[in-house]
Amino acid sequence: MTGGRVIVAQLGARMHYAVPRILHAEGRLAHFYTDICATSGWPRMLAGLPSSMLPRGVRRLVGRVLRLPASRITSFSWLGLSFAIRRARADTPTAATEAHLWAGRRLSQCVRRDFGRHGHPEATHLYAFSGECLELLREARSRGLKTIVEQINAPRGILDKLVEEERRSFPDWVGVPEPDARSESYALRETMEWAAADLVVCGSDFVRAGVIASGGDPNRTVVVPYGVDLRAGRREPRRRGDGPLRVLTVGGVGLRKGSPYVLEAARRLRGVAEFRLVGGLDVSHAARSRLAEAATLTGAVPRSEIAAHYDWADVFLLPSICEGSATVIYEALACGLPVVTTPNSGSVVRQGVDGFVTPIRDPDAIEAALRQLAGDGGLYLKMAENAFQRGREFGLRDYGRRLIEALDHPCAATPSATKAA
Repeated sequence: MTGGRVIVAQLGARMHYAVPRILHAEGRLAHFYTDICATSGWPRMLAGLPSSMLPRGVRRLVGRVLRLPASRITSFSWLGLSFAIRRARADTPTAATEAHLWAGRRLSQCVRRDFGRHGHPEATHLYAFSGECLELLREARSRGLKTIVEQINAPRGILDKLVEEERRSFPDWVGVPEPDARSESYALRETMEWAAADLVVCGSDFVRAGVIASGGDPNRTVVVPYGVDLRAGRREPRRRGDGPLRVLTVGGVGLRKGSPYVLEAARRLRGVAEFRLVGGLDVSHAARSRLAEAATLTGAVPRSEIAAHYDWADVFLLPSICEGSATVIYEALACGLPVVTTPNSGSVVRQGVDGFVTPIRDPDAIEAALRQLAGDGGLYLKMAENAFQRGREFGLRDYGRRLIEALDHPCAATPSATKAA
């Protein structure tokens, strides 16, 4: 069966609500459930106040605006507020994971109750996100809906292993954290979600390989690369000026993003390149001081200001240890920036064509790639042109086409009742 209507459930405004927006545009959204969306209740009232009157965290919550008919949206504002408070108070890895587990269970419970009241008889599919939908997937399957879960990052066991290896290599970047006593529970929840889903959607080959290695069924696991709003990108490839190569990194500054390798590259390329890191700082004061000596640190900036940083840059660098499929790389390509990244970033960068895909934890390879781009104007121009064209292939419209194809995948079109629960 193809052309069915889809219920979407998600915490937060992931990718600016790309999935419900795409489905609504295609006439395939049955209903959208979320925690906070500034369309009703107190978030809508607060959104009407001057932003200067609201605390920063509240501004971020009420900034979640989704242009869909209100009749298609049900939000649980109390859940979003409680989740935000729990995350803010979480001072250990265990507390942070428990906050996410709590929010996922509560979202599933809230949506299940609404199922009981309204039923949404026109719905044929449920689309939800990893770590927050186990009970909901099971409920949807019992009602005969086709069930789809998007695995938004590498499985938790793989992510934790990679980050722990970084902590051992760079102990002074984060200190010695308390063990996460809830990590295995989160990983188990993910594997149970895969079992309850007819289809597991992954943003990259890296994530799909992790799901399969962690017990997921390869026959029910597909890759759907993301897309970004191309209206925010440049209209032509970047042309380098004179002076040092301008190297930009966007995203949280920390071990998972490969920030120690950005620092090493900045030290080695002093005078050849200048580095700018845009994003919140999740490192020790000592590590922050070392970074500040070699690069410009902006800290977290509003979304509206990110475009100016892409416009400043010549090259985008993201040597991540573990991602799902980093949307900042799609944005960089759309801006015509050659990208230096790793396979674990889950990107669509093509080695030697629109950038360089270096092994994780390889400062020598990062240095060599950046030196090539700094020293060979012809190579830089060709890669910038290729990056710009590559970015044109990953707009929201293209993402929507790939997403719809996944919804109509044979696994997602087979009645759930024929599969083991």
